[in-house]
Amino acid sequence: MDVMQEYTRWLTMFAQDEKLVAELESIREYPKEIEDRFYTELSFGTAGMRGVLGYGLNRMNIYNIRRATAGFAEYLKQTPEDVKRGVAVGYDSRIMSDVFARETALVLAARGINTFLFDALRPVPVVSYAIRHLNCAAGVVITASHNPPQYNGYKVYGEDGAQLSPDAAAGVTAAIQGIAYQDALPMDEGEAIRQGLLKIIGNKEVDDDYIAMVKALSVTPDLLKAEGGQLKIVYTPLHGSGNVPVRRVLKEVGITQVTVVKEQEAPDGRFPTVKAPNPEDPGAFELAIPLAEQVGATVIFGTDPDCDRLGVCVKDREGIFRTLTGNQIGCLLLYHILTAKKKDGTLPQNGAVCKSLVSTELVRDICADFQVDLFDTLTGFKFIGEKIQQFEETGSHTFLFGFEESFGYLSSTDVRDKDAVNASLLIAEAACVCMHEDITLYDRLQEIYRRYGFWSEQVQSVTLPGKDGLEKIKQIMASLHGEAPAALGEFKVKAVRDYLKGTRTENGQTEKLDYLPSDIIYFELEGGHWLCVRPSGTEPKIKLYINTKAPTLEEAEELNKQLKEAAQGLLA
Repeated sequence: MDVMQEYTRWLTMFAQDEKLVAELESIREYPKEIEDRFYTELSFGTAGMRGVLGYGLNRMNIYNIRRATAGFAEYLKQTPEDVKRGVAVGYDSRIMSDVFARETALVLAARGINTFLFDALRPVPVVSYAIRHLNCAAGVVITASHNPPQYNGYKVYGEDGAQLSPDAAAGVTAAIQGIAYQDALPMDEGEAIRQGLLKIIGNKEVDDDYIAMVKALSVTPDLLKAEGGQLKIVYTPLHGSGNVPVRRVLKEVGITQVTVVKEQEAPDGRFPTVKAPNPEDPGAFELAIPLAEQVGATVIFGTDPDCDRLGVCVKDREGIFRTLTGNQIGCLLLYHILTAKKKDGTLPQNGAVCKSLVSTELVRDICADFQVDLFDTLTGFKFIGEKIQQFEETGSHTFLFGFEESFGYLSSTDVRDKDAVNASLLIAEAACVCMHEDITLYDRLQEIYRRYGFWSEQVQSVTLPGKDGLEKIKQIMASLHGEAPAALGEFKVKAVRDYLKGTRTENGQTEKLDYLPSDIIYFELEGGHWLCVRPSGTEPKIKLYINTKAPTLEEAEELNKQLKEAAQGLLA
């Protein structure tokens, strides 16, 4: 692609847009910036699109939103019934989210697609729920999840409420390629409403039913009613969409002592109080911890802007707040669900739990103890959504819980993506059970470790931005797919799983893996430890998942340090 030619084409094609012209003219003397904006199109994949806000091919702006939506509309029109069923469109608190959502709805309407646009920001799980609740053919959410404020994105969902499958994403991509920018125009909003192509969803059509569904996911409802009012929680929505639904659910199940971090309560796409609105980052709780000390809370949790991820801090017996990892939260939630269901006799014989393959192996021992089947999936919650759909279609299993180490959890089958409203209810409920037993959630975590083994887990993300960074990431992964090492420092490699080739190799013997091709290398190490390397699907990063197991936490953490140091050679 000729970068300067494309740069000039945009200046000519959108000459009437004064803001675009001014922004692009301001970078005329900066060739690297021009290259980054125009060396490639903003890619559309199974997670839709995500990128930095701004003008250019490789940026999030109304023109790329319109073109992607027009392509998506043409893809949907291949099935006439989908045109009538329509598309649910939602958005979060990010900069331009409301504008992009309206543009999406009006471009769909212009191409004859019935569209349901939420009247205000909503969490991702509410839109996922709405797709099935309204019998829509698809859904779109404008969000960049937990990315820094300069990002926004365009998530696309299928009729099952899960993000698009690889085949569907490829079909949409092909349709987008056939759309010219000048042909991707929105309909007038008033006209769209008059023709019945645009319907605005208020706070009653979906929200009440969604809240009722989440409340029904409680596994100890009687305890919540009796003692929930004694539990003190501090909650931060991190300037996002979780504030209203999370607080409403907790209040309606009996947890009434919830204190919100006021500085982070109002929706604000600048996210002024945090480096990034990411509950995975302990820095997200810097304002919440002093507030918890002040009000006497024992649990703190936060949700990201689109409220699909949940982060948690818990107070230990020494009065120190401990920030939990995504794996630890997942294990606490799973153990809580399985223990409660086993106690009241509702644990099904064909119960199933799903986790991404880069999430902790501690889950495997928990599931074995409760005689529940565990299914590994590729990274991306859509693959957990696919397993739920398979279970329903075949009747083979009853879905109980799914999670990813990146702070995403789900115990519902009515939503097919991560749901932090659902997870907030369950972690509060688990804390209430611990309070009833006169222990802390942190005590419960240690109990789980003592019972099943101590794991130390961390994710190292290396950011390599721009065109050069993308090439470097490709080179690293190509090298690993080419020849895997026999050892990582003192850690001997037992087997290598290459998910791009679809093979697992041990002692020179190769077997097939039953997964879609994915750019992932997974090292099974002697001693039960493991290391996985994969590029991020949404950011210019390469990620290392480093997991070690030992009889004590101290030993596991020391082994993790050693493995992390040994793994650095893979990035050279």
